[in-house]
Amino acid sequence: MSPQPAVSPQPTDRTPRVVLGVSGGIAAYKAVEVCRRLVDSGCHVAPVLTEGALRFVGAPTFSALASEPAHTSLFDDASPIPHTRLGQEADVVVVAPATARVLADYASGRSGDLLTATLLATRAPVVVAPAMHTEMWEQPAVQENLATLSARGVVIVPPEEGRLAGGDVGAGRLAAPETIAAAVLGVLADGPSRGRDLDGLKVLVTAGGTRERIDAVRVISNRSSGKQGYALAAEAAARGARVTLVTTVERPVPPGVAEVVRVESAAEMEAAVVPRAPGQDVIVMAAAVADFRPVEPSERKIKKDGGPPAISLEPTHDFLVDLGRAKPAGQVLVGFAAETDDVLANARRKLVAKQLDLIVANDVGAPGAGFEHDTNRVVLVFANRVDHDVPLSDKRTVARAVLDAVVDLRKGAAPTAPDLTDGTSQGDPIQ
Repeated sequence: MSPQPAVSPQPTDRTPRVVLGVSGGIAAYKAVEVCRRLVDSGCHVAPVLTEGALRFVGAPTFSALASEPAHTSLFDDASPIPHTRLGQEADVVVVAPATARVLADYASGRSGDLLTATLLATRAPVVVAPAMHTEMWEQPAVQENLATLSARGVVIVPPEEGRLAGGDVGAGRLAAPETIAAAVLGVLADGPSRGRDLDGLKVLVTAGGTRERIDAVRVISNRSSGKQGYALAAEAAARGARVTLVTTVERPVPPGVAEVVRVESAAEMEAAVVPRAPGQDVIVMAAAVADFRPVEPSERKIKKDGGPPAISLEPTHDFLVDLGRAKPAGQVLVGFAAETDDVLANARRKLVAKQLDLIVANDVGAPGAGFEHDTNRVVLVFANRVDHDVPLSDKRTVARAVLDAVVDLRKGAAPTAPDLTDGTSQGDPIQ
């Protein structure tokens, strides 16, 4: 069973109003589940379907499941100015799926139908969940439009990798309905307090697992997918930060990320991070950096005819210790601890030894999540403050909780990361 959204809108004097825009992509059928989840979470949902969407899904389906009949036209609606009414009444507008056409129209300010007119007529927060074929998703024009929207404060729910229409496999698949619903509910829960609270700050994020060479073909690595690091980079960019992403994995770059540095080994990551560190306001070390590497990697492929090779290992240099020692005043340094035993105790030892401001602890053996999953459950561990559990959530929600804690640390305030669990201390994998 898919996990339910991890957050719910805060109580208000009225039901939160969500405009759910559905544009013309094959993934439009998944918007039905997004609608159901939002209604079940207590939202008033007003569906707006484009002409293209109606070629994939029917308006009666949304009318039956949503809080009011589906809206499909600027000129045939019960309201004489439907886009203005919808835009003014909305607490949040979400578009799922968001096609390349809708993204381009929204970024350029073009009003071609009821949905784009509503987007231009609202002052509410906007969430877009793109979905398209890999070639379209990676098109520079599409990425530039997403970067423009992200810079304006639009929340981007990135697509996933997986099977696409036509049987292809790649990036561009619409995010899971529970992920999209959680993003919307997260925006509602934030109210006006979050937004661009990292505006102007320089944030460096590392992502993925390093690969240490055995020979010209083989490496020692780990199971890190980089999903959590990319979620952190996406969230930081959406909140106004100038983000540098140092990564070992090939994933679509989150919209709004200013610089991407691709590395492979622990030494390469150190060479990329350390010189940039003094100029950063926040460093988030989400990558799974190898603890050991082969002493003498072969320049050529080791042939199997001679039997298994004897591989001598040596420790890699833990440059996070150097970052802690040299941390300039005002910088927030965040580490990660993926553990299998004594999770919190090991995390706290690392926090102290590396002079971190915050460490994110996760139990890589916890049931229900693990490496390469789209969800995580973690514990935020502070030096002199109460730990906070973040329950099983999509990785963007985990990223939001981590960066909320960073904002609180910069203010010198008590962390306000949500404590929604039953008090257990088990976390789940971050990498």
